[in-house]
Amino acid sequence: MVDVSAKPITTREARARGTVRMTAQALRAIVEGNLPKGDVMTTARIAGIQAAKRTSELIPMCHPLALSLVDVDCTPNERTPGVDVTSLVRCQGQTGAEMEALTAVAAAALTIIDMAKSADRWMTIEGITLIEKRGGKSGTQRRPKER
Repeated sequence: MVDVSAKPITTREARARGTVRMTAQALRAIVEGNLPKGDVMTTARIAGIQAAKRTSELIPMCHPLALSLVDVDCTPNERTPGVDVTSLVRCQGQTGAEMEALTAVAAAALTIIDMAKSADRWMTIEGITLIEKRGGKSGTQRRPKER
């Protein structure tokens, strides 16, 4: 693990996103709550929050962080069709929260697939990426716009 003990404690924040692509019928079943495993969006949100809190147990060499905020949002998108997943993670620390934000999105997306696979066996997770990070020596950095 990298030694961060000489770094100052600052507010760290990271945002990430990803999409679970599926059939329009599967998305409709999720939105209407017609799946046997229950409320997909709420469960996925909780899974993302739990995953962010346990990132250091999942990713080797990742520092454990005392997170002050984890917010995960799952939004139906009829145009894709699919569910857009976003996360926001914040802490006071000596290292960034990027891995926690990405892990939150990944776990929420996997939960959506697990809970809705009876409606669409071939869903895909796409575009998990860091959108923005704030804090530390590098300050605020935003993902460049795709061309």
